[in-house]
Amino acid sequence: MAHAAPTPGTYQLGGLKTSAWVGPLLFGALYGIWAAFIGRQAGPITGYNVLLGFVSGVLFAGILFLLNRMGPGVLPELRGVAYGTFAAIAMGFMFSLTGETVLMSSGVGVAVGAAVGVIAFYRFHQHEP
Repeated sequence: MAHAAPTPGTYQLGGLKTSAWVGPLLFGALYGIWAAFIGRQAGPITGYNVLLGFVSGVLFAGILFLLNRMGPGVLPELRGVAYGTFAAIAMGFMFSLTGETVLMSSGVGVAVGAAVGVIAFYRFHQHEP
């Protein structure tokens, strides 16, 4: 039965490959932990910090999962804009937790979002048929 042996990334849970949900789950957990630590600002751990980290991580993972589910049927330009917008919002929010001004947070978010959007567009445009 060697021909029926599972290959890496083909285990299915509820009809989804593990590679479809493991990446967003890990990145969401890292983002949530990062948000909780920044929101703490070297103080004691509070319920607010835990809630901030949990909600941020769940939202980040959910949106990233949905972005990854957009298949090759969507134009590379639209996918690049979607990833760039997501990165801009995520980074702008994270930077705003440090206590910086809204203008500075928006500027950092736009800069990161533009870079991610260009890189995502290039990747989707070059690696799809």
